[in-house]
Amino acid sequence: MLNPRKCAIVGAGNVGATTAFSLMQSALFSEILLIDINQKRAIGEAADLGHTVPFLSPTEIYAGDYADLADAALIIITAGAAQAPGETRLDLVRKNVRIFHTVLRDICKFNYEAILLVVTNPVDILTEVARQLSGFPASRVIGSGTVLDTARLKFLLGQQLGVDARHVHAFIIGEHGDTEFPVYSSANISGIDLDHFCNADCPRCGEQDLQRLFEQTRDAAYHIIEAKGSTYYAIAEAVRRIATAILRDEAAILPVSVAAQGVYGLQRISLSLPCVLGKNGVTKVLEIPLSDAEEVLLQRSAQRMRQVLSDIGFAPETQLV
Repeated sequence: MLNPRKCAIVGAGNVGATTAFSLMQSALFSEILLIDINQKRAIGEAADLGHTVPFLSPTEIYAGDYADLADAALIIITAGAAQAPGETRLDLVRKNVRIFHTVLRDICKFNYEAILLVVTNPVDILTEVARQLSGFPASRVIGSGTVLDTARLKFLLGQQLGVDARHVHAFIIGEHGDTEFPVYSSANISGIDLDHFCNADCPRCGEQDLQRLFEQTRDAAYHIIEAKGSTYYAIAEAVRRIATAILRDEAAILPVSVAAQGVYGLQRISLSLPCVLGKNGVTKVLEIPLSDAEEVLLQRSAQRMRQVLSDIGFAPETQLV
């Protein structure tokens, strides 16, 4: 039987360890398992994190192996090669697909009922790879998708418009990467259409300004990686937000990566789309209205993902179990 208060994190590098720290602060889980090919690193991270318990809610955190995740309700996969300066997310794909063959094989030996949350980049490709290799239902194979990109866009829009970012409602969808795009056509500020708000209250926010804000959003990770080597704080909080929606059965709407089974006419491809999330994973993929131009961008992003999968010879029938 699965323990709904137990989470396993596969990969104890910067993203995995920071995610564990964020989850400990959230008090969502009573038990957190760290697994890493470098067991010494996992033991060290677990020990360091364990020393925060007196300041937080009681949480058992420890390093272990794949047999220990047999009863984990949520398995978060952060294992993979890091994105190097000058390397696109898609450049990572061949290295990380090889890693995922091993990770998914070992997960499936011990647990076939959990929800898989993929964080490793390129996340849309690896979400599809995880779905195919594991044989899990699509609803229980979720990628962190463009949750972080959407948060970055909201932050920048809030700054530009002079409003609290939490009242900016907009999505970035498609690939988490170079072909992602903002859905400005339905964006609003607490119910006020974005175009109307800009025209009435923010003359400095024209079409060129919105494009510039999107480009800053899309390229944010590249700049951070160039400056400090990797990103981990914000993605850890994005993972915490997804985990919260699942554990608390919130029916929250977040742009996670999931298999598009017919929405927008897409099949056999995972992309970041607004989804309803609850205790059983994705309960619904929302087909939000898109402008004609946005529809073209979505199809272009999907075609890019198909091409990558084709280039690595990944067929839908490839499975481990």
